[in-house]
Amino acid sequence: MLKKVFVAPDPGRVRLRFAARGVLGIGLAVALCGLAGHSLVAAITGGLAALLALFTVTDPTVRGQAATTALLPAVGLPVLAVAAVLHDQPVARDLSFLAVMGAGVYARRWGPRGHALGVFAFMMFFAAQFLHTVPGQLPELYVAVLLSLGASSAVRFGLWCYERRLPVAAVPAPPEGRGRLRITTRQAVQATLGGAFALGLGQLLSDQRWYWAVGATWWVFVNTTSRGETLVRGFRRVLGTVIGIVAGFAVAIPLDGAGAPTAAVVAVSVFGIFYTAAVSYSWMMFFVTVMAGLLYGVLGVLDAALLWLRVAETAVGTLGAVLAVLLVLPVTTHAITDAWIQKALRCVHACTAEAADRLAGSTLADPGPRVAELEVLLGRVRLSLAPLVHPLSPLPARKARARQVLALLDDCVTEVRGLASIAADPDASHDARLAAACWRVQTAVEILTAPRPGAVPTAPVHAHRSPAADPALAHLHDLERALAELVSPLSHAPYAASTNA
Repeated sequence: MLKKVFVAPDPGRVRLRFAARGVLGIGLAVALCGLAGHSLVAAITGGLAALLALFTVTDPTVRGQAATTALLPAVGLPVLAVAAVLHDQPVARDLSFLAVMGAGVYARRWGPRGHALGVFAFMMFFAAQFLHTVPGQLPELYVAVLLSLGASSAVRFGLWCYERRLPVAAVPAPPEGRGRLRITTRQAVQATLGGAFALGLGQLLSDQRWYWAVGATWWVFVNTTSRGETLVRGFRRVLGTVIGIVAGFAVAIPLDGAGAPTAAVVAVSVFGIFYTAAVSYSWMMFFVTVMAGLLYGVLGVLDAALLWLRVAETAVGTLGAVLAVLLVLPVTTHAITDAWIQKALRCVHACTAEAADRLAGSTLADPGPRVAELEVLLGRVRLSLAPLVHPLSPLPARKARARQVLALLDDCVTEVRGLASIAADPDASHDARLAAACWRVQTAVEILTAPRPGAVPTAPVHAHRSPAADPALAHLHDLERALAELVSPLSHAPYAASTNA
């Protein structure tokens, strides 16, 4: 896992800049809260608001990110007020928490903006439980949240808006159409029922820290679609939490809330959350757990029993999520993975066509955005196939085929990226053989994406690359090879790589 985090590619050092900016934005927010004379509770609430704004707002354009950030108080502040008002009314509080949870998952149907607003609303309710917020604290908390969002926005959109120099992020539309809407409805029901289960058992474990169980259920559902993805995320959450608890014994308890060293370790934890989120959910949860332990230390309530209670509450919350995805309106891995693979393959063809047009002299053709979209789609395929390629998967044959699919799709991305790079060279010349090679690529994609009423498709016939082939043709021929080799693992009915997990 360490290798996955620290050796993972970071093109353009985007993850590094994302993490460094997160530390800067949150640090500035907390510092301003301190200068404004806010209480520790208000500073923590403001820091959380800044973290969520910098971490969860992922619209493809800077303008969209700014609009979503501006909308965060509209959903977060009312939820914070409800949580504070219902602090001493357990039944109404619990029902409201579950309603916010269900609505937050349901909002995912509106894309990145709905996702960010849903997460912010849920976490404001969660923070109110964590900090035992009461109505009298609301004015100060409101000011802290608004001040912190302003500070983090100044860093993100003013001081260090590195996105302005990057291509517009590719955010492919979900491939299921109206089915996607049904999936978000199913997941909202699953999350609500799973959260209710976690809330009940969590309160049996502790009538003070039960909210960690509900939070665990919530975060298991975030950024997952099928039951297989949810199961893998649940395992990784528990693993990251346990490792984080061990670190808590070594770091958080000895510090016992000491000011300067605690602030330094919190900053490192924030950096770790941002830097590892894209490559390892387990390590992200490790840093979240360490940070939570440090905050408990600052609040003066940290001890070993509390850390172990956190593990138990996390296990209960994960169990709630697992039971919900297995028993309540389950969304299978097969349909989700199948759709993402086919969308990726169609994008391969679109990339190839754009590159060929560019090489033919078209000034309008630009394969760059398509390549970026293809890389995002491959990430979605990886997420969908995670249950099958997980080390604990009990299906070795399917695991092998899933890995083969991922390796071949990686090859496709590599060849398409190389082809696009050549096409971007103004001195690249057009070879008449490119049209024939692109046609063969199109045929290969059609074979792989055509409906399969039971017949096993045959591999496309592709030309062998000659040693003297020019670089563009070399990439196309290697792309043909990868597409031809995909036929076998994708032709096991249903798709071998996307069989129910």
